[in-house]
Amino acid sequence: MTSNTPDRSRTRFPGISSRAYEHPADRSALVALRSLTGFDTVLKRLAGLFSERAIRLMFLGGSVRAGETQFRNINDMVRDASYILDLPEVPELYVVQDPTPNAMTIGTDHPFIVLNTGLVDLLDDEELRFVVAHEVGHVLSGHAVYRTMALILTNLGARIAWLPFGNIAISAILMGLNEWQRKAELSADRAGLLAGQDVDAGKRALMKLAGGGRLTEMDSEAFREQAREYDAAGDVRDGLLKFLNLLTRSHPYAVVRFAELEHWANEGEYQRILAGDYPRRADDANASISDEIKNAARAYRESWNRSEDPFIGVVKGAAEGAVNVGEKIFSRFGGRPGDDRNRES
Repeated sequence: MTSNTPDRSRTRFPGISSRAYEHPADRSALVALRSLTGFDTVLKRLAGLFSERAIRLMFLGGSVRAGETQFRNINDMVRDASYILDLPEVPELYVVQDPTPNAMTIGTDHPFIVLNTGLVDLLDDEELRFVVAHEVGHVLSGHAVYRTMALILTNLGARIAWLPFGNIAISAILMGLNEWQRKAELSADRAGLLAGQDVDAGKRALMKLAGGGRLTEMDSEAFREQAREYDAAGDVRDGLLKFLNLLTRSHPYAVVRFAELEHWANEGEYQRILAGDYPRRADDANASISDEIKNAARAYRESWNRSEDPFIGVVKGAAEGAVNVGEKIFSRFGGRPGDDRNRES
């Protein structure tokens, strides 16, 4: 049993916007979607095809809902993460019997979190706090949107598979959504760090997700070197294979998440947020789409410059050209939401 108070004092972030921790590529997509009048309404109606209520009832009937008398320790973690990130509503959390270490956030109207017992058994309290806060970050960002879009497109792809090039078009969009989701996972890792405020716990959690619970048999320095070796690849063929392996993945590999979390914790932004320097939710409506697109382009460039992958070096010129074109398009058409001077008549 635990007391009903946090185990230690953590910095709270009143009114924090999810833009504070979102990866620039994830943030630019979310800012653009939020600026579309009626988008949320349309998406929620489409999401109704998958019956969020039915899914919740499935977990209500077949798993254990955390609360004051069930999985109280985990329930406290959800509450604490919601308090620290100033979430308007504390999401429900369900623990389901499944040996696969996994967690997910489901729903758009009232999102809830699901943890597999395999994950609960694998992690210590601070590592689990990181993962729970990761899921709370998904809730605050509204990341269920891309999962809903992916479900809709997958269903649509099955229906139009008989059309010439129909499935190819859907597959291309899904690959783009997978790239968005991979960046959204990096965003949620940052949220996990902000709420848990324990860098080592976050890194341990990612190491365990890669290699299991025998932490004494693993070493963070060796894992960091493994991440560097994965990045450097070998030759262009290895870089291409890495690219192809990622196309259908919804999550980055654990070594990539480890390196990205460590980089974000050390490069200054994390410390600025801890000091109270972060964007507020009240200003979300004024976020500039064109500025966020430029930030995303800058983030990709910085990532390419840090990378030792020879394949990146080969395609960098073409990628830079595509990014430059995208920046010009959004500079022309993508102003701040509500700014009629930046819209086409």
